[in-house]
Amino acid sequence: MRRFLMILAGVLLLGQMAAAQVRIKDISELEGARSNLLHGFGLVVGLDGTGSRSTFTQQVAVDMLQKNNVTATIFSQLPSDNVIRSTSISAVMVTAEIGPFARKGSRLDVTISALDDARSLQGGTLIMTPLRGADNEIYVVAQGPLSVGGFSVSGQTAGVQKNHLNVGRIANGGMVEKEALGEVLCKGRARFLLKDADFNTARMVAKVINEKYPGYALAQDAGTVAVGVPKEKASNPVAFLSELGLMEVNPDRPARIVINERTGTVVAGENVTINPTAIAHGNLYLLASETPQVSQPNPLTGGATTVVPRTSIAAVEQRARLNVVPRATTVAEVARALNSLGVTPRDLISIFQALKQAGALNAEIVVI
Repeated sequence: MRRFLMILAGVLLLGQMAAAQVRIKDISELEGARSNLLHGFGLVVGLDGTGSRSTFTQQVAVDMLQKNNVTATIFSQLPSDNVIRSTSISAVMVTAEIGPFARKGSRLDVTISALDDARSLQGGTLIMTPLRGADNEIYVVAQGPLSVGGFSVSGQTAGVQKNHLNVGRIANGGMVEKEALGEVLCKGRARFLLKDADFNTARMVAKVINEKYPGYALAQDAGTVAVGVPKEKASNPVAFLSELGLMEVNPDRPARIVINERTGTVVAGENVTINPTAIAHGNLYLLASETPQVSQPNPLTGGATTVVPRTSIAAVEQRARLNVVPRATTVAEVARALNSLGVTPRDLISIFQALKQAGALNAEIVVI
């Protein structure tokens, strides 16, 4: 644990020394340049006996054949509870995400998920499936062989499976039929939306832009920076927005500690500080031991030799000193201060939570 804290302190100290500058494009998005989610219902065929046996899927297959003008008298004669008796098909949901600048004819990846009781989609092929947006318009048509990132091998008494077999992907399996174009310029003005809203960060972004183009940037709120397009750049707004995205700023990050109690992971931001505090931390150990004893009867008494259990339980509390932690101004100093206590990762979680309750920790605690 001591080594862990020393490494943590060193890494964070290097990060502070570097005073990392980040590009505006990495901490923000352009308003209007958003993706749209698509979904559709389709049918996967060609499964090797791992498809669905449900009546629902069989009836969907019959409907698809009838829509393709494949009609036969046998369809009307089959019982409704078992239409085709095929285990090579599966009803699936198909999802995709279309970008704001996708054009007709461009391709994108699609994800296929089984909707019925199919055991595996491995080796299947998706039949042409239209994908609709929230407005119920068709934007993409998907079709092609599935790629399932797993396998399943089984015998009569045992089997082995890796990853999920009921979800697959088709690389470039969707073709754009209708564009969902984004509009990043409105009346000669673009707006940058910060991924992590912060008033100081928005101010710094506007300041950096105004240093190159005075008076054209304005921080409207903690998450929005509006930028006007200069007249000399109006003929090529793409180059102008690209130039703005490459400008570097030093964003203001909140003081935050993220704790994962399941794994004992603690991650502290660079702005975390601790007020002068006295800390005493000790662990309570419970020691239990079994020392069975043999009871031997006296001669000629008719008794039997018996094993008698003996249990010994003791509670031992680890000795802990009252340690005074001075005010720490950086995470490296916080790590060094806690390193002097010789704490474990789970002890760190308890200490940070206790410091927060005492009002000595100047940071937000996020438990995941």
